[in-house]
Amino acid sequence: MISTTAGLRARLAERRAEAPESTVALISTIGALHDGHRDLIRTARETADIVVVSMFLNPLRFRTAADAQAYPRTPEADRALLADLDVDVVFAPTTAEMFADLSSTTKISAGDLGLRYEGRSRPFYFDGLLTVEAKLFSLVRPDIAVYGLRDRQRVFLVERMIRDLFWDIDVVTVDTVRDDAGLPVSSRIALLDEADRVAAARLPVALEAAAANADRNVDACIAAAQGALMGESRITLDYLNVVDPATFLPVDEGHAGPALALIAATVGGHRFIDNTEIYIG
Repeated sequence: MISTTAGLRARLAERRAEAPESTVALISTIGALHDGHRDLIRTARETADIVVVSMFLNPLRFRTAADAQAYPRTPEADRALLADLDVDVVFAPTTAEMFADLSSTTKISAGDLGLRYEGRSRPFYFDGLLTVEAKLFSLVRPDIAVYGLRDRQRVFLVERMIRDLFWDIDVVTVDTVRDDAGLPVSSRIALLDEADRVAAARLPVALEAAAANADRNVDACIAAAQGALMGESRITLDYLNVVDPATFLPVDEGHAGPALALIAATVGGHRFIDNTEIYIG
């Protein structure tokens, strides 16, 4: 496990010298690895010669230092998972290593889209995410970056950043890994009690309802999803939107064709996001 940028560059230079034609895949994480990360790493292994996993609890993704401190940490389990999957390079830097001056660091802006959906509740989130992603791209110089589809907005914004900054990086996406209740696997699920877990399982049900009614129109799609959540007091809905995959902007009333239904809610004090592909009309 490498903790310095100098060490990371040296290790990657060594690997590239050994095999000049080798390709590099990057998976960026904030630790607390789970089965979803296993799928990302397996996909990276299938598509590249060298697999790099970063584990950095990015402080710019959190509202306060206390929020970052409260994020689950599972270092021993993380090391075991990475060893089991034979990851080539693990980069786990400190905040001081990644930011010379956190209070005045250069930042990437996600623009207006970074203030919608997830960004409406967390206006700092996507700027912080893209800033660290750009740093990792600069350090690793990957050929491929691998992401899960649980956070479609993240994938869209990263792809746009890559295009806008002329990086030669291919984005590979992996379907969301779900538990037996249909919930996207995440570190937060383990923090729920049984009643909250049952309530949270209504979120993917709401998305299924949206998809089942998408052949009618957008309003029917959203109404069906809202109906699936009615009566569940443990769920605090943040947003429920239907967006155009090409622009990530809300579809208009006359939209017909592919779309994405996005949902975010708080259950038991923990935030959950999910999405599904739908076809309207």
